[in-house]
Amino acid sequence: MVPRFLRPHWLGPSVAAMAFGWGALGLSLLPRAQAQAESPGVKGAQVYCYMRGNGNSHEVSWAAAYALIKRQSASMFKTSPTHAAVMITEAVVQNPNSFSNCGRYLGDLYSARVPVGQNTPPANEGPTTLPVQPDGQATPGGMTRSERYGN
Repeated sequence: MVPRFLRPHWLGPSVAAMAFGWGALGLSLLPRAQAQAESPGVKGAQVYCYMRGNGNSHEVSWAAAYALIKRQSASMFKTSPTHAAVMITEAVVQNPNSFSNCGRYLGDLYSARVPVGQNTPPANEGPTTLPVQPDGQATPGGMTRSERYGN
């Protein structure tokens, strides 16, 4: 006698159900692949590269591309300028044929964010020193150290 789970009439419906499940899974992935081709990063890269290729400055092209990325992003949080620059870079690098000659503009996305010469002390300036008052003398606030700390 053949066990019940090996009988052909039980095997047929389960194979059909698995085939249907895998087929439905495959079809559900198709729109996601198409949507990724038109992601906000790709659209931002299209705008940025088109504008730069037609002679616009980095600032104007960046403002247009960043506005589009912020508006098109489905995230509930605002897209940061750094993340938007990365999204544009990824789109250009992943599709170099779609964005020909745009690679030369990608450096401008990052060089504008690097502060040049700001917050760096001059070379001749040494470390910052704080004036130290000997114990028992009043500081500019009018209290001695022992009065301040209760020693």
